[in-house]
Amino acid sequence: MAVKPTAVIRQLGWRNFFLLLTHLPSFVKLFSRLIKDPRVSVSPKLVLAGILAYVILPTDLLPDFLVGIGQLDDLVVIMGGLKLFLSLCPSEVVQEHLQAIAARG
Repeated sequence: MAVKPTAVIRQLGWRNFFLLLTHLPSFVKLFSRLIKDPRVSVSPKLVLAGILAYVILPTDLLPDFLVGIGQLDDLVVIMGGLKLFLSLCPSEVVQEHLQAIAARG
């Protein structure tokens, strides 16, 4: 399940790809802080476990040998799952962590 950078860039476009790269450290900080926060219930954390299981397990919705399309389903599951995780987290907790990350630079 190798995600090819060229497929991701083609899908997002160069501008959005670079925006994603510049914000990636903040996203990593946000998700790690939310995972550790006791105010976030177990169900959003199970969504992350499901994403991880999907990426690690050899079964896919679309086989990876279908170049471009095979990696696209992985990307959709990851991005959709992360979006679901954020929507299931209490919004005030997410905002609190976002403000703390922004304040640190």
